[in-house]
Amino acid sequence: MSDTVVFEAKVSRKRLLAIPKAAAERLGIREGSRVKIYVERDRMIIEPIRDAIWYALYGPKIGYISFKDLEEESLREQKKIENIA
Repeated sequence: MSDTVVFEAKVSRKRLLAIPKAAAERLGIREGSRVKIYVERDRMIIEPIRDAIWYALYGPKIGYISFKDLEEESLREQKKIENIA
């Protein structure tokens, strides 16, 4: 079974393309979101650009760190900075 869904959109006079609501919601694209546009021969692919905050909130979780470990790492990094200054 394929995850491909096809949407149709109309290009305006100024070549603006309105992304259909269902497509935008499926990809998490909101007003102000940035996208990459790939042109391959006679095709155009639009892909959302994900930033660190998006990955932190919605991305795959590949590890776990406890608050204690996080605090210890923070203290180590602060000491490094103090030693440099």
